[in-house]
Amino acid sequence: MAVHAQALAGGFTDPVFQSQTIFKTLMDGMARPGTISGTELHAGQPEPLGNAAGAIALTLCDHDTPVWLSAGLAKSAMPEWIGFHTGAPITREKAQSSFAFIEAGTAPSSFGLFAAGTQEYPDRSTTLILEVSALGEGEELSLTGPGILGTRTVALSGLPDMFGRLWDDNRALFPRGVDVILTAGAQFLCLPRTTRIAG
Repeated sequence: MAVHAQALAGGFTDPVFQSQTIFKTLMDGMARPGTISGTELHAGQPEPLGNAAGAIALTLCDHDTPVWLSAGLAKSAMPEWIGFHTGAPITREKAQSSFAFIEAGTAPSSFGLFAAGTQEYPDRSTTLILEVSALGEGEELSLTGPGILGTRTVALSGLPDMFGRLWDDNRALFPRGVDVILTAGAQFLCLPRTTRIAG
């Protein structure tokens, strides 16, 4: 399929209802970090982005939210797809992005290059949507922090080796810092910046 045809394909069939459904699930996920959620909605996003990440893009992105794409996504039909379906501008500057989408197998060199917000407006930061190989299987991580009673253990596969260090550096910026949504196919889980991670 040509890039132009891929850009026009997909999208929600009932945008208002479906976006509300995804948004509520995301808010529940941010309130309960590490909880694996899923979606049966088919966003029709171009490869290599997974379905959950596509649905999140359709829900969160609009003309006021600049989007940064990792190299593999930037070379795909994703820039045109996001532009057509959401109106969101694509930026090459990580620090200017409201959302950043990173395909599986790509490791960000630093979270510090993305917008971390300010002490007065910590919400003016980038949310990273990072695709991994699988959720619910693989390496186990222990999560603690707000929204978690005691400790929550999550298993996932394909998380970049340096993620733990990047996350520790990110938490040190609190209340500033990025939030992360891990996606794998139709599944996702949320990691707000308040969450502590131990391997």
